[in-house]
Amino acid sequence: MRKISCPYCYRRTRAGQLHYQCNGRGSVGRAGCKADTSDPDRVRETGYTQPVRRSYPPLRSWWRSPRQAPCPSCGSLSGIRVCPHCHTPLPVSFGTSNSPLIAMIGAKGTGKSVYLTVLANELRVGLRRRFQSAVRLTGDAQGGFSSPQQWLDNNVKLVYENHALPPQTAAATGGRREPLVFEWRQPRTLYGFLKRIATTYLSFYDTAGEDLSSLRSAQDLAYLDAADALILLLDPFMLPQARDRISVPTQAITEEPTIQILGQVTEALRTSRHIPGSKRIKIPVAVAFAKIDAFFDILDPDDPLLRPPVAAGGVYDETAGRATHEHVRALLDDWGGDDIDSYLQTNYTTFRYFVVSSLGAPPDYANAKVDAGGVRPYRVDEPLVWLLSRFGVVPSRETR
Repeated sequence: MRKISCPYCYRRTRAGQLHYQCNGRGSVGRAGCKADTSDPDRVRETGYTQPVRRSYPPLRSWWRSPRQAPCPSCGSLSGIRVCPHCHTPLPVSFGTSNSPLIAMIGAKGTGKSVYLTVLANELRVGLRRRFQSAVRLTGDAQGGFSSPQQWLDNNVKLVYENHALPPQTAAATGGRREPLVFEWRQPRTLYGFLKRIATTYLSFYDTAGEDLSSLRSAQDLAYLDAADALILLLDPFMLPQARDRISVPTQAITEEPTIQILGQVTEALRTSRHIPGSKRIKIPVAVAFAKIDAFFDILDPDDPLLRPPVAAGGVYDETAGRATHEHVRALLDDWGGDDIDSYLQTNYTTFRYFVVSSLGAPPDYANAKVDAGGVRPYRVDEPLVWLLSRFGVVPSRETR
């Protein structure tokens, strides 16, 4: 039986052995359970302290627990499934198909919060239409932290309407922060004629650069151990040979080398997953060069990076993706970042390069303002679509 990761506490569990939560309805002659106390497991794993009804394990089964099970206290037959570790209620379709947990990492000042805000907005609009899918944010206000829906709405309003940059992400408390969890429902064709609706849950976590500044803090981030894939944002401003070719405000320059951040995360993954140095890590890594808009004026007008692949149909263009990968690799070498490529090749089995611009134009770093022309996302969805194609959530194809 395959294992899945809870999108809220990041613990792994078997798909058919989720626990239940009492629905409070009771049974003949027995009053229903009341939500009159907090759950110590949920408090420990997520920080959620509000009163909840009791959770309980499934009946013993050699294969798979039933869809419903009676509450040991009140006898109510409940189909509310919860994570066996944190007891957070899970969507009905969770565990029925691939639900990759995608960790987003990068050094301080890379622009992860802006990227996640824009990517999440694209998920709900552009990607939803492109793949004829239904996408919604789920798990609102889980874990007792600020509502993910509120976080996203506030950031979208801040960036898109107020043309302002969000503040830097604060370091995680206790090694975790409330993730954004999206439900992706999409029709799929089986055997050429049979159609069904497949449901996937995507969990994104926005790290603070400070969380990854040392091996110890990186190991404390439990989501890294549960991650099925990584989106690694690289800041080209951290490459001196790239930075010297353009005018970069001092406010946009940080002092943490990308190779150091990558090294800390890699060591954390090796430690938590017991992967020896003689073997490469198998999870796919989408390596995205952020802020590519700053280099638009110095790239050749015919440069492939200035021509985004045609997003025709609900597929990932594998041929165009490989071409972008090789072109970025050459650019990375030209910018003195070949040590990053060497590190990735010797530590990961599968990775691909991308270029992205969350805003479409350089912001005013001194005043934390978006360009007057507004937000114009450039290729921000490509890393995610590639990862989704790796998990079979969306199809891919070769083109001539």
